[in-house]
Amino acid sequence: MLTAAESTILDLRVGDVVEIRGQAEILATLDEHGALDSLPFMPEMLRYCGQRLTVDKVAHKTCDTLTGSGMRRMANAVHLTGARCDGSAHGGCQAACLIYWKHAWLRKVDPAEAPDRSSPPAASVSPQAPDPSRLLPLLTATTQRPPAEDGSEVYRCQATELLRAAPEQLPLRHLGQFVEDVRTGNAGVFWTLRTVFVATYNRMQGIGKRVLPPRLQPRGGRQWGFLRGTADKTPTVQTNLQPGDTVRIRSKDEVAQTLNAELLNRGMGFDAEMARFCGRTARVARRVDHIVDERTGRMIRMRNPCIVLEGVICEGAFNLSCPRSITPYWREAWLEKIDPDEPPHRAERAEPAIGTAGAAG
Repeated sequence: MLTAAESTILDLRVGDVVEIRGQAEILATLDEHGALDSLPFMPEMLRYCGQRLTVDKVAHKTCDTLTGSGMRRMANAVHLTGARCDGSAHGGCQAACLIYWKHAWLRKVDPAEAPDRSSPPAASVSPQAPDPSRLLPLLTATTQRPPAEDGSEVYRCQATELLRAAPEQLPLRHLGQFVEDVRTGNAGVFWTLRTVFVATYNRMQGIGKRVLPPRLQPRGGRQWGFLRGTADKTPTVQTNLQPGDTVRIRSKDEVAQTLNAELLNRGMGFDAEMARFCGRTARVARRVDHIVDERTGRMIRMRNPCIVLEGVICEGAFNLSCPRSITPYWREAWLEKIDPDEPPHRAERAEPAIGTAGAAG
C-alpha cells in the first residue's frame, strides 16, 4: 500500500511555483506525531499555508549533520525560496534551517494559471476534510519530547528527525543522484562534475591516511581545500559586530591561525565550504547565541555569540551538491569590520578551478 507521500508525487524542478495546501489537507497527511514519513510538519510552517512560493532546490538528498554518515536519500520533498524556520515554536532557536516540504503538502501551479489566484483549491474545502482547528494543537504537542534528566526541554523538529525521515544512505557510487541534480536544476553539469571529483579525492585521502605513513600522504592527508589549523590554543575575539555591519571574511591564512589541528575554534568548525568565501565582503544578518542541538534536541546556549552573514550559505560545492543551504556560523575572529563605502575587495582564490566555480542551473 502506498504511503501518503508516495501517492502524491509531483514532477518539481528548480523555479517551479507551488502553492502550500490548506491546513485541513495537510492534517489529512499527518500521523499521530504530526509527521509524514517521519518528517514533521512544524508549527512554524503554518504561516505559509495558502501562499505561493518558488522551488529553490529539490530535496531528493540531504547531508547527515547528526552522525556524519554522508548523504541520505530523501523522498518527494523540496526546499522553497525564503522558507526558513523562525524557531518560534522551538524555544526561539536561531538556526534558521531551510524547511523541507513534502509533495503531499503542495500543489503545483500551472504556469498558465492567473497569477493573482489566492483562494485554496476546491479539495481544501471538501466537507470530508479534517477539522483544521486540530492541526495547531497536534503540531504544538509534538514539538517536544519528554524533558531531560535535569528537567531541561528537549525539542523535536525536522533537523532532529532527519535520519528517520531519510533513513537510506546514498553512497558516492550511486551516480543517479548526480543525474537528478542536473535534471531538477539543483546544479549544472560542470558544478556536478566538480563535486564528484572533490568527493572522490576526499575519499582517496581518507584511505591514504589509514594505510600510508604520514610522509607518503599527499598534502599531508588533508581534505580538499587543504586547510590546516596552526593554533595550539584557539583565541577568543569579541568585536561586538551587529546586524547591518559590513565585514570582510579574513583570508585562509589568517583563519588558520585561529584553528586547531581539527579545524576548530573553541568547538566551532571552519571547513572548505566556508573557505570559498574568504576575502569576500558581506553584511551581518544576525548574532546567534542559542540553537537546538539536532543530535539531542536540547537547546545550546553559546558563551560567545557567532555571526550569520547575509546571502552566505553552504552551496554544497564540496559536499556532493547538498541542497540544504545551511547558513554557516562565523566566529568574530574570522571577520574584519570595514567601512561599507570601501571599494569591494577581490576574494582570494580559495580553490583550484575545475570546470566552473559557479552553480549553473
